[in-house]
Order: sequence, then C-alpha cells, then structure tokens
Amino acid sequence: MKKSTDDLMNILKQAPSVDDYFDQNDSEIFFGSLSEMIDYFLARKNLTKADVVNASGINKGYCYEIMSGKSTKNISRDKVIMLCFGLKLTVDEAQQLLKKSGYAPLYARDTRDSIIIFSLENHINIVSTNIKLGEYNLEILE
Repeated sequence: MKKSTDDLMNILKQAPSVDDYFDQNDSEIFFGSLSEMIDYFLARKNLTKADVVNASGINKGYCYEIMSGKSTKNISRDKVIMLCFGLKLTVDEAQQLLKKSGYAPLYARDTRDSIIIFSLENHINIVSTNIKLGEYNLEILE
C-alpha cells in the first residue's frame, strides 16, 4: 500500500540517515526526470557513469547522452532495460525506471521479459542474458 506524504514525512524525520530513508522507501520517491532517477541509482549503487556504459552494452556516446538527459525522449524500452543492467538494478528498481520512461513493466508471462527478469534478479550480465535470449530465438537487447 502506498504511504501518504504525511507518513513519509514522519518516517523521514525519524530516519537515522537519508540513505536509510531512501533504502526503505525508494518506491515512494518521486523523480522529476529520467536523468534524475539515473543519478539517484548511480549514487545509491556507488557506480560511475563509465561503469554503467561498460555494463549496459549501450554505445558510449549515446549512453552518456541518456544519462545527462540530452537523449531521453526517444529512448527505446530495450535501451532502458539495458540501462537497468548497467545500473545493476533489482527487478523492482527496473520496473520504476521503465515506468519513469513511460514503458510497460517487465511481464513475467512474456517469455522474453521472463528471461530479463530472471537475469536482473540473479545479477546475470547483459551478455549472458543476450545469449539466453538467443537460445530461445528471442530478440536480443541492443
């Protein structure tokens, strides 16, 4: 159940640190833009933008444009999912990023999405995920 703003305010006032507050309430936090949400995950995961570029499989220049907010209007669902791998997101965090991007969440009844969900949940990298997608003759993330 969603918490009210008053509930969140009380939790925040009593939290030992803002990091603890975010850890316990990250699904309740509002982000103004996709790039703000990416920055939040970068900080929470102690990652650099270079880490994300290397782990996402997205073209370096395009990935930096997405992260800076310069190219977020036409970003595909697959690129958002690739960012999720680069940011080392959990499935719940990935669902938040997809929602913020205007895309449907990962769906466990969909074969392709099931492989992606399993990979995110089990910290399987994007290369191994694409291999598994290929084994099922499904479109790889690119």
